[in-house]
Amino acid sequence: MTRPAPEPVPPPGRTSLAPLFAVCVGYFMVILDVTIINVAVPVVGRDLSASLTAMQWITDGYTLVFAGFLMTAGALGDRSGSRRVFCWGVVVFTAASAGCAAAPDVPVLVAARLVEGFGAALVVPGSLALLQEAYPEPAARSRAFGLWGSMAGAAASAGPLLGGLLVSAAGWRWVFLVNLPVGAACLLLTLRHVAPSPRDPARALDWPAQCAVVVAVALLTGALNEAGRRGWTDPAVLAGTGLAAVAAAAFAVRERLARSPVLPPRLLRSRPLSGGTAIGLLFNFGFYGMVFTASLYFQHQRGYTALEAGAALFPAVAMTMFASALSGRLARRTGDRPLVAGGMLLAAAGLAGWSLAGADPPYALLVAPLMAAGFGTSFALTGTTTTVMGAAPQAHAGAASALFNTARQIGSAVGVALGGSLLASAAGYGAGLRTGMAVGAAAYLAAAVLAWRCVPPGPARTAVAAGPTRAPEET
Repeated sequence: MTRPAPEPVPPPGRTSLAPLFAVCVGYFMVILDVTIINVAVPVVGRDLSASLTAMQWITDGYTLVFAGFLMTAGALGDRSGSRRVFCWGVVVFTAASAGCAAAPDVPVLVAARLVEGFGAALVVPGSLALLQEAYPEPAARSRAFGLWGSMAGAAASAGPLLGGLLVSAAGWRWVFLVNLPVGAACLLLTLRHVAPSPRDPARALDWPAQCAVVVAVALLTGALNEAGRRGWTDPAVLAGTGLAAVAAAAFAVRERLARSPVLPPRLLRSRPLSGGTAIGLLFNFGFYGMVFTASLYFQHQRGYTALEAGAALFPAVAMTMFASALSGRLARRTGDRPLVAGGMLLAAAGLAGWSLAGADPPYALLVAPLMAAGFGTSFALTGTTTTVMGAAPQAHAGAASALFNTARQIGSAVGVALGGSLLASAAGYGAGLRTGMAVGAAAYLAAAVLAWRCVPPGPARTAVAAGPTRAPEET
């Protein structure tokens, strides 16, 4: 088969932004779907006569599959080429969105949401690997990772606002229909501007290990989601957590025995990779726990509409783009360690300030904490992402990205579950919210300590590729 001609390399100093734009469009789309559905679910329930359990599956089914298949998708990207798997994910996600929009009843909608979650899992690990390939120069890569990271906070926080606008103006089906032109544009941009990725067709996929990690992450995410509703001592929650631990242990044993493990043990012993992954879990715990509890607080305690609650969270969203751009520029001068640690300290101060603001403070007093949490999280995400990806050789870039994003997804699930439990406690919304903010501040402080110990003091460098020589991806 004829191999594609290599794409022209931009002259020095003229790094193209087209690959960055293509990848970030796809990443924004799949992260947006985690939160945009929350506003639409009550309307879907009335329109399709859905039960409460069915409405929970419409929301959580996507998250379960998304989290569960991230590691598998990362391994597929390393084997088949990150661009190929990324494009598969965009196609699956877009087609499933069309199925969601056309669903005549709840079972079809739930099934389409599960497929949509699988498409999202294929997109996310490849997005980071593609950026690492497209921007090998450290400064350009740092800026690219910064914008990529800001997409997550912006998408998650903008979901309720955009969802409220679409449901109010055009109906709940447009929450899914909006993905069709975005997905088509992302696919065309990726095929046109993102170079084919290296691949390793000889690398075996360890299916027992992949199945074990899918089961472990899906069970853990499901148990954490249910903990917010049922309580942490509910038998179903305890059983799910216990079975997830068993599956995780089976994965660890299999990885030690496998000839071709998902991530070699020497990489997992790397302080930058393992520490950066733990930092990602902690700051997602703090940020998404804050977004979830604040959204419920604004709507249930203060009587805001979904649209007003989304607008109230906007200060956190507005800071993410500015913080990521600034972090990417400063990293060239200071290295990543002070930026990650400083961002975590600023976010901790923001949530601690909210916790100390009183039972029902004026909204004006909450603007600064929201801005500090959004700015600090996005400011630290750039350096954390660079640290994790810089510690992984190119042959394992997809798996490292998947590990990082799986940890972040678990952190989000824990933050949301704990926040829901605290709000539902007998102490009431006000006390539960303040306790949740204090716990989030503690998580940010722990992340700051980890950053000082695990993030390299200078700018991270991409690890040298290891393993067998990889052939260019065929197109």
